[in-house]
Amino acid sequence: MALNTAFAITAILSIWISPITAQSPPPPFLPPSSSPAPSPAPHVVNLTNLLSLTGPFITFLDLLLRTDVIQTFQNQANNSKQGITIFVPTDSAFAELEKPSLSNLTKDQLRSLLLYHAFPKFYSLSDFKNLSSQNPVSTFAGGQYTLNLTDTSGLIRVGSDWSNPQIRSSVFSTYPVAVYEIKSVLLPKAIVTTPPALTPAPAPAPDLSPASDSAPASQKGRGEEAPKSSETGNSNSSPHKIVLSGLICFLTAAWGAVVLMV
Repeated sequence: MALNTAFAITAILSIWISPITAQSPPPPFLPPSSSPAPSPAPHVVNLTNLLSLTGPFITFLDLLLRTDVIQTFQNQANNSKQGITIFVPTDSAFAELEKPSLSNLTKDQLRSLLLYHAFPKFYSLSDFKNLSSQNPVSTFAGGQYTLNLTDTSGLIRVGSDWSNPQIRSSVFSTYPVAVYEIKSVLLPKAIVTTPPALTPAPAPAPDLSPASDSAPASQKGRGEEAPKSSETGNSNSSPHKIVLSGLICFLTAAWGAVVLMV
């Protein structure tokens, strides 16, 4: 009896300490996820750096910084899905305006004027063809501050109440920011009630260079004839004319002598 009990205990212990040879079943097959990959984050553009490095936009940038409109534009570019489109006048465009045109504006008017130069949405150059059919287009200033766009065979103009400049170049156009250069300041009647006074263009410097001897008469001055060549000078100095005149005098004197002898 004791032998049987010892054998049973040994069998139980051998089973308990034996390694487990059974393998766990493989994990179930899961099909790949059908959800689209997340879109990359939009490129962040520093508008202050962009405007200070890409063109003669110092005047416009200075006004944006003074009125904090640059923060409004930057927030629209960074934190919205619509993006932003900005029409940037060059420094020469502001120089053409006489000082009273902008210096008399209140801070709120100046802020509205700057917001008037932007759309609260990104538009590439190719978008303006369709956008022109939706005139007038609301600007960042809202309300009555609208612009009229025209696209004639790729020649795009931005029409305000007092100016209609052409887009001269695309400074930057990658979503979410588009910046386009224009040669005139956009002026709405709601802010500038009378036609702006423009600084007269300086008179061209007189041309003091001597005229070329080979230039035609029409290029050497109006109402002036080109000097004649020495080959077509005074006919009285020709030796042939002198000989002929002397011969005529001799024949006249001879004829007179013949008449006296008769």
